[in-house]
Amino acid sequence: MRFAEIGQQLRAYRLESGLRAEEIAARLGVSRAALYRYEKGEVIKLDTIRRLAELLKISPLSLLGIGVEYFGRPAAFQERLRQVEEQADQVLQVGGGLCYPVSTDAFDGALAEAWTEAADASPDRLLARTQVEQMLGLLTARKKLHQSRRPNIIALLGEATIARMLTEGVAPGLALSERARMRCRLAARAEVEAIAEQMESVPIGLQIGLIAGGEPAGPFMVMRGRERAHVVGSAFAPDTHPNATAGVAFITAADEAVGTHQRVAEAAWREALKGAEATARIKALLRSTAPE
Repeated sequence: MRFAEIGQQLRAYRLESGLRAEEIAARLGVSRAALYRYEKGEVIKLDTIRRLAELLKISPLSLLGIGVEYFGRPAAFQERLRQVEEQADQVLQVGGGLCYPVSTDAFDGALAEAWTEAADASPDRLLARTQVEQMLGLLTARKKLHQSRRPNIIALLGEATIARMLTEGVAPGLALSERARMRCRLAARAEVEAIAEQMESVPIGLQIGLIAGGEPAGPFMVMRGRERAHVVGSAFAPDTHPNATAGVAFITAADEAVGTHQRVAEAAWREALKGAEATARIKALLRSTAPE
């Protein structure tokens, strides 16, 4: 068994459960320190895996990294995604309005302001703030990981999704002050301008194409490392609020899933707009949505 991977999945599923580490440790009959050691990759017995799976309401196979992993909480998904990214040398993204690991500081700044303002309006402000800080920390960790590893990325972004982002701004759907919503819209414009620049300049290790027609029913990524490949499908965009519950993300290393998604991605790349043509479409979107 790969105990380090089991530990990583245990941490992600602990976040998914919503239970505190102390609660899980107490029900398991071990110390909190012991639980953290399991998460760091210490040898764990099969019986302990079975009992943990019962507590977390998942299949033991999920903790063993066999089958499909499902996540209904954005924070748990972001943590597991970060773990998969630690091993990925190649990333192929299909769908979505931006590629988060190479997104701008303006995006992160607007997101932090929007989430914090929403948290301050929550009935349980302290809990909401804690959730926001946790989520922002996970996103920051993903960016730092990308900067240190620099995997090759091919991102196929959706024109319709980008157009929506320009209209609604970062963190759509949140009830925000006019000042915060304006910052979110300006951050979205800064992000799309950066995307156009990346399309035009083609930085080393990054290629961006534009899906101008119908987008996939759900965005996904194929992430390949030296030992295994994963498919990641998500209902959670990077700016999805930490409390969002309307969606399910999945991660699997099943060969059939990887192969099928790879074929779909390759076909989408062949049909996508690239280079000057893609850049021109993005700049046209920016002009058509420019504030008066």
